[in-house]
Amino acid sequence: MYKKPKVIAEIGCNHKGDMSIAFDLLDLAKQAGADVAKFQKRNSRELLSKKQYNSPHPNPYNSYGDTYGEHREFLEFDLEQNIKLMSYCNKIDIQYSTSVWDVTSAKEIVSINPNMIKVPSACNLHFDMLETLRDQYDGEVHISLGMTTPVEIEKIINFFDVKNILKDRIIIYACTSGYPVPFDQLCLLEIKKLIEKYGSRVKSVGFSGHHLGIAADIAAYTLGANWIERHFTKDRTWKGTDHAASLEPSGLSKLIRDLDITHKSLAYKKSNIMDIEEPQREKLKWKK
Repeated sequence: MYKKPKVIAEIGCNHKGDMSIAFDLLDLAKQAGADVAKFQKRNSRELLSKKQYNSPHPNPYNSYGDTYGEHREFLEFDLEQNIKLMSYCNKIDIQYSTSVWDVTSAKEIVSINPNMIKVPSACNLHFDMLETLRDQYDGEVHISLGMTTPVEIEKIINFFDVKNILKDRIIIYACTSGYPVPFDQLCLLEIKKLIEKYGSRVKSVGFSGHHLGIAADIAAYTLGANWIERHFTKDRTWKGTDHAASLEPSGLSKLIRDLDITHKSLAYKKSNIMDIEEPQREKLKWKK
């Protein structure tokens, strides 16, 4: 029997640095039926080199500052703002989470103790940060594996392979890192590979998608991904890197509807002839 899938609406930085938009997105994610709403937390001075911080955004149209560092600072919510977002999530009954990108951000989010914290593909080899999540936090650690080699994945798994942490707390995600990702590069069968190699060791396996539409997410679920994560926005035409690869509220609602239908459909017959078939069998079945 397939487990009912969990859906993460990744708001990320699609709030454009505006708390009122962030609250609106939380309401919309809840209305769509998402289980989790997720943000991002960075300390840009720690995460970026001086050169990266002071360089222009690679796509000036999407920039909210004169430099990439200023762009990142504009979109960043501080800890107090994240506490308000978490409190609002509790109020409307949707789970709060955030991705953390550096040690300082990890320690800050650990201090408010959400049920889950996400490690983005970009930072899954940041072992100083992973150590904070392993040793100073008791909740679930969700780890995306985009742009990560099999040797690197094994290193990550082994890093968490202490005191039953893997089985109790670690969820790993198949992912291709691109915005958006063409369908022929989604590589959904990587989900099966992760389940075959690590399914008995980790708590669960998920799929983090940056593609268009919702068909691939249904396939990911049928392949065994118990968590489905999609970027979420109010308007895909807004300025910003992630909006084009995001779902709007109607798209997220349809995804959750179709996942629910798929979950109900993935079952064996409870009897050789189902009750619904009996009158049809009596009326239509050929008899010699």
